[in-house]
Amino acid sequence: MKSVNYIVVGGGTTGCIIAARLSEDPSVTVVLVEEGPPDSSPYIKFPGTYYKTSQGPLLKRYPWEAAAGYPRGQNDTMIQASVLGGGSSVNGMVYIRGNPADYDGWEQAGAAGWSYRDVLPYFRRAESNADFCGEQHGIDGPVGISFPGYIHPLTRKWLQACQQYGMSYTADFNGGDQEGCGIYQIAVKDGLRSSSASAYLRPAMRRNNLHVWTGVKVTRVLIEQGRAVGIRYERGGIRAELRTDGEVIVSSGTINTPKLLMLSGIGGAAQLREHGIPVQADLPAVGRNMQDHLEMSLVYQLKGVDSYDRYKKPAWKAWAALQYLVARSGPIASNLIEAGAFSRGSRSDALPDLQYFFIVGAGIEEGTDSVPGGTGCTLNFEHVRPRSRGTVSLRSGDPYALPRIAPNYMAEQYDLDRLIEGFTIGTEIMTQPAFSAVVERRHYPGCHFKDREALGAYLRQNARAALHPVGTCRMGSGDDSVVAPDLRVRGIEGLRVADASIMPNIPSGNTNAACTMIGEKASDIIRGFPALASAPSGMVEDTKARTVSA
Repeated sequence: MKSVNYIVVGGGTTGCIIAARLSEDPSVTVVLVEEGPPDSSPYIKFPGTYYKTSQGPLLKRYPWEAAAGYPRGQNDTMIQASVLGGGSSVNGMVYIRGNPADYDGWEQAGAAGWSYRDVLPYFRRAESNADFCGEQHGIDGPVGISFPGYIHPLTRKWLQACQQYGMSYTADFNGGDQEGCGIYQIAVKDGLRSSSASAYLRPAMRRNNLHVWTGVKVTRVLIEQGRAVGIRYERGGIRAELRTDGEVIVSSGTINTPKLLMLSGIGGAAQLREHGIPVQADLPAVGRNMQDHLEMSLVYQLKGVDSYDRYKKPAWKAWAALQYLVARSGPIASNLIEAGAFSRGSRSDALPDLQYFFIVGAGIEEGTDSVPGGTGCTLNFEHVRPRSRGTVSLRSGDPYALPRIAPNYMAEQYDLDRLIEGFTIGTEIMTQPAFSAVVERRHYPGCHFKDREALGAYLRQNARAALHPVGTCRMGSGDDSVVAPDLRVRGIEGLRVADASIMPNIPSGNTNAACTMIGEKASDIIRGFPALASAPSGMVEDTKARTVSA
């Protein structure tokens, strides 16, 4: 293969969508290049086996550096998916778009055409919602969205405790108003995970004009006379090049996209010269503006009840398999994170800034503890509107060297204060009568804190990355941006970026839904299609006329 029309670097959530959409035109040839393996692991398919994908071999681990003056804790590793489908193949499947104000903030930051009104049609186009319909939701899209196929009784008790604490019940966290507690919708269709690989890429791979390469490491974007003309890659120890007469779209994620751009000569000129890399475009903003949610867990030992922990035993695993095979019910039909809540830790903020995830088990996610006796539950919480900003930079010009990641977590006192509030609210929820009767004790943290200062010191050392990094190739209109609103890299022709790295600000919640939207909108921008218009209330827009069937 000497030359193609489109090269998509990175087969994560966004890359799979872009490659699939571009290949709808039979007159073009598309190559999708992914460093990780195919999404063939059986654990990817089922919601209840999320505990396997969340801490298994389909993840790459990156050390990150603590901010100056902060202790280096044990949770100093950032995890990113390395498999076809990216995060959508390994994550907890919780489907949260964020607050509408988040996207209006993107437009205010210089990303014209990316306000909530602009992006809502793309959220709808992606969505096949089993429960909601109307102006906020779609029912004919590729990605299946539904409520979990099974809800554990403890989840309902926890929701009652939230309401006793004072939260309202929210039926739809993606309906425009996040605040309150409720059941999370998840990316599941007919009892199976609905990833971008399964929903978009797998059907598209029947087309002769789409080629999917896995196990391929891209080491450089080839740039000649200010234009991207291809990629240099390695596969099975063999180095080669692939050229394009069209465009290269980099979709390698918040960590690896800026790394690849810098290795290709796009970044701050002084840093590039320090590593012996010829400068193709002096863009100091590459690698800056990194944002992530910071997370903490509360783990409880339970009494008089069973959680999903019982299914760690072989006999109960067999029973769970039978439940799923016969009735699509039981723990395999659940993503184990069935409910959550949004609350305001800062009472002066009009929007929720804390998110909670109730997990009916302990030790399910990497970085959390099991409990003695084997019956526990976990309440995760995170601050979803952080003010701290970090960086991703190169350690050397070696493409196999790990990047230097400095997220700068809690550099802003505001962020630490919100985590303290998150801890306080979470512990108060767990003491409400609806739930406290089944709590034996709090297992983690096992200590109690005499004041806010002691709690803050503990959180500085023990809070961990929530694995939602964004922003390192910021979209905007000024010199502090890397890509324009049409996703073109400034100063280089034929090169675009489309993934979580383009987000000017992090959404208030899980980021995978926003990555899906970016893939849908980016594919239209690249093809030169006019932007989708918002549909009238109660109607679902027909987009079939906008696609070219292969």
